[in-house]
Amino acid sequence: MSDQKPVQSRPVDGRPVDRTPIDRTPIEEAGAEGQPATIKSTERPTTGRAFGPPGGIPGDKSMNFGPSAKRLLRRLRPHRVHVGGVILLAIASVGLSVLGPKILGRATDIIFAGAIGKTLPSGVSKEQVIEQTRAAGNGRLADLLQGIDLIPGVGIDFDALRNVLMLVLGLYLGAFLLSWMQGYILNGVVQRTVYELRSEVEDKLNRLPLSYFDGAPRGELLSRVTNDIDNISTSLQQTLSQLLTSLLTVVGVVTMMFVVSPLLALIALVTIPISMVLTAAIAKRSQARFVAQWRHTGALNGQIEEAFTGHELVKVFGRQKEIEESFAQKNEELYQASFGAQFISGLIMPSMMFIGNLNYVVIAVIGGLRVASGTMSLGDVQAFIQYSRQFTQPLTQVASMANLLQSGVASAERVFEVLDATEQVPDDARPAKVVDSHGRVEFEHVSFSYDPGKPLITDLSLVAEPGQTVAIVGPTGAGKTTLVNLIMRFYELNGGRITLDGVDITELSRHDLRSRIGMVLQDTWLFGGTIRDNIRYGNLDATEEDMLEAAKATYVDRFVHSLPNGYDTVIDEEGNNVSAGEKQLLTIARAFLADPQLLILDEATSSVDTRTEVLVQRAMAALRSDRTSFVIAHRLSTIRDADLILVMENGSIVEQGTHNELLAVDGAYARLYNAQFSGALTGVDEEEGVTAPA
Repeated sequence: MSDQKPVQSRPVDGRPVDRTPIDRTPIEEAGAEGQPATIKSTERPTTGRAFGPPGGIPGDKSMNFGPSAKRLLRRLRPHRVHVGGVILLAIASVGLSVLGPKILGRATDIIFAGAIGKTLPSGVSKEQVIEQTRAAGNGRLADLLQGIDLIPGVGIDFDALRNVLMLVLGLYLGAFLLSWMQGYILNGVVQRTVYELRSEVEDKLNRLPLSYFDGAPRGELLSRVTNDIDNISTSLQQTLSQLLTSLLTVVGVVTMMFVVSPLLALIALVTIPISMVLTAAIAKRSQARFVAQWRHTGALNGQIEEAFTGHELVKVFGRQKEIEESFAQKNEELYQASFGAQFISGLIMPSMMFIGNLNYVVIAVIGGLRVASGTMSLGDVQAFIQYSRQFTQPLTQVASMANLLQSGVASAERVFEVLDATEQVPDDARPAKVVDSHGRVEFEHVSFSYDPGKPLITDLSLVAEPGQTVAIVGPTGAGKTTLVNLIMRFYELNGGRITLDGVDITELSRHDLRSRIGMVLQDTWLFGGTIRDNIRYGNLDATEEDMLEAAKATYVDRFVHSLPNGYDTVIDEEGNNVSAGEKQLLTIARAFLADPQLLILDEATSSVDTRTEVLVQRAMAALRSDRTSFVIAHRLSTIRDADLILVMENGSIVEQGTHNELLAVDGAYARLYNAQFSGALTGVDEEEGVTAPA
């Protein structure tokens, strides 16, 4: 017997995919066969808590921006060496950039001094010219000349000007190269971080219990795994480098401003607290709206995915109008949330520009007066004005990135909620092993409920001997599928235990347990791939001959040859290019190829025609030989040959025995069996105590 992964008609840790249109009736049963409903109903609440807050969705307000942003940045720690390199390159690049205006101011002084010096008489000193000018009663001009490094009668020193300009060009070129290297390294860090985050989320999903997915709309969960992680990547990529550069630029520029003119520097710094208070006030108002924006995006994605998956049912029942109205409502909610988030956060940029322009005007006026008084050179004023622009520009850039940063942190919060979800009980560090494997399954006083307040299975005991076929029948919601889900350990028991060959299944690793089980569900699930790939999923080590044998035994081979490319025919994820019955045959072939120790069949032939069902039943009989099988069936004629039939009602076994024994008792099984031949209405009426009309 091969030790393969469990073969199912959908992923091991998933429930049957819900393909019902979005606007189904609110009065649904509590899930087929005793399973929790995947859609909220008035009969029972959802069993899982999907994303932290009750109800399965995040609240209108996010968690604090600071802790969330810090947690996101902490994910960069494994790349601290590269991050350190990015910081050093940024410091060097910004350092070269902030030196540029000061040195360029020297070029302005050379030009200005040459232009003024050429107009003065030659042969005299600068001091003599200043004395003559002051003696002539022009003290302001004398003060101006005092602050200029000139030689009377000598024009512009083009050699000195060339040297200064070449130095500035070298500085800016060096700053560009360093900045490019910084961006290249940072891009690698961000992409590796997002890669690791995406992998961590994928691993987390595989560790979450099935109850988590019971309360998680599939489209909403997909939105977190795809859209939100992509948004984190975009936000980190566009904000980290700019934030780092902007902060270093502010520090470098402020330093150079104090070097040039402490007075003007103090005036410029007044804008910092004003800008911080204004930005914080606007950001606080917009953050909650960004969270709402992404929450509504997930809800809209879920509705679209559900509506298009069940498109045929929407058409059949004429629910297009309701779908369109539901879409319009959710689309409007997304529009309002997005508009509010973008509009409010967008106020930061013009506000910062206004403050920067006021700062520019004040510096220009005061700087002009100081040049006129001779206390500052024209080049220094020019440099300071450039610094004031460089000072306000990074603040404006940071403000303009606030909406992107808040959006990224809001997405990070949603992803962190998935990562923080309670995981399934981990396997033992040293799991037990089944030494003598026969396939004996025993339920010992098992109790289980999806909802703690509504017990489903209470004190259930039964034994399935090796090689037996155990059929489980009963009305909808009796707990039949729940029983086999407990064997698979999709859910943890509330009490009692289940043993496999005498070993408690909780002491086995989940992989070891499920590798012994083959499962075929009523809801089929196929991969996007060839028919050969879908069959071989049951046993990847199987040979081509083994695969063909399984296909012939389950009558897949009969219809495959009518397809264009035979076993190489590619089917999509929904299996739309094969019929429902053919899909079910493929899942049966998959289980056949796995050769499992335990076999679970949940209405495995419900979608095939009567003739094919008879043929498949023969194949299933061969498949069930020498292995323990659990068969869930509504058509009782298909399980008459079962070794043991369990009749379940309200989570309890009310009758058990063979087909003939149970008919002889004339109890619950007999009523179910006879109801199939007396008509559905009669069966219901009898169960309700109403006499059906003749």
